[in-house]
Amino acid sequence: MFKICNLEEGIGYEFRVYAENIVGVGRASKVSDSFVARDPCDPPGTPEAIAISKNHVVIQWTKPQYDGGSKVTGYIVEKRDLPQGHWMRVNFTNVVETEFAITGLTADQQYEFRVTARNAAGMFSEPSDSTGPITATDEIEPPSVSMDPKYKDVIVVNAGDNLVLDADIHGKPIPDVQWLKEGKEMEKKLRYELKTTQKSASITIKDCTRLDSGHYDLVLSNSGGTKTIPITVRVLDRPAPPSGPLREVSAEEWTMCTPPTGLQATRLTVDKLKENGEYNFRVCAINSEGVGEPADVHGTVIAAEKIEAPEIELDADLRKVVSVRAGGSLRLFITIRGRPEPTVKWEKEEGALTDRAVIESTGSYTMLVIDNVHRFDSGKYILTLENKTGTKSAFVNVRVLDTPSAPQKLEIKDVKKDSVTVCWETPLTDGGSKITNYIVEKRESIRKIEELPEGGIFYFRVCAVNEYGFGVMAETKNPVKVAQVPMPPGKITLVDATKTSVTLAWVKPAHDGGSKVLCYNVEMLPKGTDKWGVVCTAKVPEATIANLTPNETYSFRVIEFGVPIRAKDIEIEPTVNLLFNTFSVKAGGDLTVEVPIRGRPKPVVSWKKDGLPLKQTTSLSINNTLVSSKIIIKEATIDHVGKYEITLANTAGTISTDINVVVLDKPGPPSSVKVDAVTADSITLSWTPPEYDGGSKVTGYIIERRDLPEGCWMRCNFTNIPETYFDVTGLTQDQQYDFRVTAKNAAGLFSIPSDNTGPITVKDDVDPPRIMMDVKFKDTVVVKAGETLKINADVAGRPLPLPYRCSREGSAEVG
Repeated sequence: MFKICNLEEGIGYEFRVYAENIVGVGRASKVSDSFVARDPCDPPGTPEAIAISKNHVVIQWTKPQYDGGSKVTGYIVEKRDLPQGHWMRVNFTNVVETEFAITGLTADQQYEFRVTARNAAGMFSEPSDSTGPITATDEIEPPSVSMDPKYKDVIVVNAGDNLVLDADIHGKPIPDVQWLKEGKEMEKKLRYELKTTQKSASITIKDCTRLDSGHYDLVLSNSGGTKTIPITVRVLDRPAPPSGPLREVSAEEWTMCTPPTGLQATRLTVDKLKENGEYNFRVCAINSEGVGEPADVHGTVIAAEKIEAPEIELDADLRKVVSVRAGGSLRLFITIRGRPEPTVKWEKEEGALTDRAVIESTGSYTMLVIDNVHRFDSGKYILTLENKTGTKSAFVNVRVLDTPSAPQKLEIKDVKKDSVTVCWETPLTDGGSKITNYIVEKRESIRKIEELPEGGIFYFRVCAVNEYGFGVMAETKNPVKVAQVPMPPGKITLVDATKTSVTLAWVKPAHDGGSKVLCYNVEMLPKGTDKWGVVCTAKVPEATIANLTPNETYSFRVIEFGVPIRAKDIEIEPTVNLLFNTFSVKAGGDLTVEVPIRGRPKPVVSWKKDGLPLKQTTSLSINNTLVSSKIIIKEATIDHVGKYEITLANTAGTISTDINVVVLDKPGPPSSVKVDAVTADSITLSWTPPEYDGGSKVTGYIIERRDLPEGCWMRCNFTNIPETYFDVTGLTQDQQYDFRVTAKNAAGLFSIPSDNTGPITVKDDVDPPRIMMDVKFKDTVVVKAGETLKINADVAGRPLPLPYRCSREGSAEVG
């Protein structure tokens, strides 16, 4: 193998090879096919699945950062069955778009996909990164919309202007889009321009007129449901001709309600009227020719307060149970009406609203927002409107999807020497999901006894589990000793007897029940009676009973008692066991940082990011267990980059550990691209490195130029440029060019191009010659005979002037 360098781009080459040994050079090989020396293009961006079903997948990718100097003319799409399939081409016609639908897939089978680019020179790129595993299955996600908050208010536009209504749409499968006006589908007109993509929907109404005012609805629907977004539009236009019929009246009967010059608006509120008074009104139009004929408002008008009962319009989604994940935000937006404007009151059926609730109300809507919800925010939220005409109420059921709350009434029953029975009641809340099972744990209060659990003292706790994870633990208040009453002492033997006393001995119990024997009680039963009585207490298995009646018959028995035990926790200082302290993830990927922890009692865990308390968001959550603490980052972005600090604290001490999170992303664009020097055939550029390197070091730059006014972007450097300056050569004199710079980092990701330099004309700069000398040479310089006279001068100018040496008489010679 041999690499041939310094070829000229665009030139075709043929090659042949000779073999040589000590005797000489052999015959040449056959001539190779002709190859044109061209740069390969960069691979396309990593493809992403934008639509998935059980038999097809739609993927989308970005164009190559560099096209190899020729336009990209098509793409090759390949798939691979997982886990052990081979790459197979799936497109058999040229794909010119950056989107392709792969059909004929098998339901529930996993695949991965990649894309290769081809340019007009016939050069193929390397394949792109794989999409990663994708399962061919129907995904159902109800339609949802992201819109500018301005659409909640009335949209006002002047007649003759263009009206644009747009929204970002979401849902799986991709929702069908329909635009309605006053409840009817909009007719097709030349002035209407409807655009719908997989991620957005918009409508443009050109040259608006007063007839375009009204109520519009954006309706999204798929197999997951339907979503309707109302929008109200008002067009400000010149007045229409007043309508009749007309009648003659005397001028003295009418009072002018407007200024003498009239109004530009098409509506007027007349105040200072008498309550319940009857009035007639008329309107005149004014133009440059003067005041037109009046037109009367039909009938009389009674000045009385218009009454309208309160009304609540619940969206279809709010009529169902509203589900939200723990840590997310609850937003209930409800349209309301009523005159006079009703008072708004929000309540929670089980009690007062949380202090975290924020309520915003206007005459047309009310909104309840609760951030960072948890399981206790579940329940029925009641909205009540009230004005003079009455009261109107509606409710919304909210379910927070969370882990269950702690089980209730945890008790210990039926304690034996090697087992206990733990009882509890179901949790107060199930976290919005059916409880699947319970986890029961025990904790020793003193120490762990390997293979000898009898006699140990334990705490017990229980938590419920659902599909969202482990719930809160319920723990016994006091420790429980695994023990029972001791077995009875062994055989009792009569050691000695007198007429008034006996001495007894007995064998220790075969088992002490898990607790040390403290003492023995000796009981006596005289013959002919049925009542036992304690006659002495002994600490050893032997006792003498005195003061007996001579010739009387007695029976004896022995009972033992164990030592009471006080439970006490062992304290262990918290520790963190991490193999490494830096975690990295590609932008858009998911990252789980799990920190093993240890300590007794259980340490309190807290997290910080860049010195500030870490807040849970929809993309970052914290999950603490007995043995670890996790931060889970979904769809990582630059906002997740930083230094995280975990702190563990209990009664035995406190420990903190730093963890660095790096998100590998494309770098930011270079900035401050400027021209340092211009000649007749070259330009020197310099720039500032990107502010953000994408999580890995910037390794080089791509410099591009464009002939103005209509040239295409062409790469100027064909080797890596690690410096922040570059000389662009081979330019044409008096030609205008535009330049830009793209950065590349160690992860192989390219930034977007920098801002253009703007038009630059390639020509030599001309500055007149200038001579700068020390001010002392302006006066007479005195030098002694025999000394050397040296006169220094700085010479400047473009092009650089030739230096001269002047003689004493004033004649000049070129230096």
